[in-house]
Amino acid sequence: MDFGLELAHRGLRALLQLLTHPFYYVGILFIVLQYRRQIAFERKLFATKLHSLLSETWRTVLWGWVGGLAASVLMAGIGASVQPEAVVLLWLVSLLLIFARMRFMCWAYAVGVIGVAQVVIRAFPALYDGEAAASWTWVTGPLLSLNMPSMLALVAVLHLAEALFVRFQGTRLGTPMFYESKRGKIVGGYQLQGYWPMTLFLLVPVAGGTALPWTPLLGGDLWQHGWTIVGFPVMIGFTEMTMSRLPQEKVKLSSNLLLLYAAALLLFAAVAAWWPPFMAVASVLCILMHEAMIAYSRWDEARRSPLYVHGSRGLKILGILPGSPADELGLAVGEIVHKVNGIPIRTKQDLHQAMQQNSAFCKLEILNLAGESKFLKRAIFSGEHHQLGIVLAPDQEALHYAEVRQRPIWAYFSRKPVGLLSNRSDSKSV
Repeated sequence: MDFGLELAHRGLRALLQLLTHPFYYVGILFIVLQYRRQIAFERKLFATKLHSLLSETWRTVLWGWVGGLAASVLMAGIGASVQPEAVVLLWLVSLLLIFARMRFMCWAYAVGVIGVAQVVIRAFPALYDGEAAASWTWVTGPLLSLNMPSMLALVAVLHLAEALFVRFQGTRLGTPMFYESKRGKIVGGYQLQGYWPMTLFLLVPVAGGTALPWTPLLGGDLWQHGWTIVGFPVMIGFTEMTMSRLPQEKVKLSSNLLLLYAAALLLFAAVAAWWPPFMAVASVLCILMHEAMIAYSRWDEARRSPLYVHGSRGLKILGILPGSPADELGLAVGEIVHKVNGIPIRTKQDLHQAMQQNSAFCKLEILNLAGESKFLKRAIFSGEHHQLGIVLAPDQEALHYAEVRQRPIWAYFSRKPVGLLSNRSDSKSV
């Protein structure tokens, strides 16, 4: 059979396999719940929404397909393969881990845990060989069948895709928030959060069939005896918070860290494939390096001063409503509203009074990110946002603010915005 026809035939079978995989729809459900929670926060804090549930969900699913296909092509060159039984095991471990922390949904943790478990079980044959271990073969069988260097390579490629998604989409996915700073003041910040249900189609070596036209880096002679395609879903995502950087700066930093992590993990996969005893170290480092990225991000935030606070020169812009007059004028996050209709602005009351000076027209003096003045003007039409679509940083009279810590999985199923606190002495979660 011609290779192209054979690839199409097996690809269609893998597509059907993926579309009937229940975990793919679990991933999409989680995406919907995440955006629903995000929009609930936006409505509570700003009395409007900055994102659309339907459009964001469809965009996320679409990019999951684009990224999944690109990752699948890359994995075909590397030669990392996964058996269907192993996919179920990885998803089950991930779903168990997220009850401890939401960030444990990342497969870096599941692969690291499974890698360590595989090393331990192989070190004690009684755990998988013999009558006493017969009842556990449904677990030990798939676990021991996993090719761990291939799994590390898979995690590396997934984080490469995540780094690219974060770099090019992370800023758009950001949500302005109100947080409590380490000094107990209410300040502005950004929650940068995105998840993508990746659709992977991986080549798997099988006995009986034609050889591949190329030789993947991992596996060697295994690919000369036949191959097939396995389709399955993977969830990737990132969650970051910043009170001290612009969204685009935080996104760039996170993307760079993910690229370094992916490169290091791919190197570890190659070393483990060449020297199997390194597998235990690589599995532990898979987890520790991921935690190190998070620790570094938190340390970076702790050593910097809050950015989204009002100063003596005017009011700090925390966000811009999409499609609003402020968006049309080109106002940007982090800039300062210095004067409106010639009136210096120091408080929100000043802004409201200045806007009322001319209900049909507005002249703005804005201090850009470099501290330089730029002058803008625009007609005001009936029904437009009373602040031109500008979301200002909070003052100490803000009614609510969000918790900095990440909430557990059950918070995503609540209809109320769990994790939103009232700015009163008897603060309670809303």
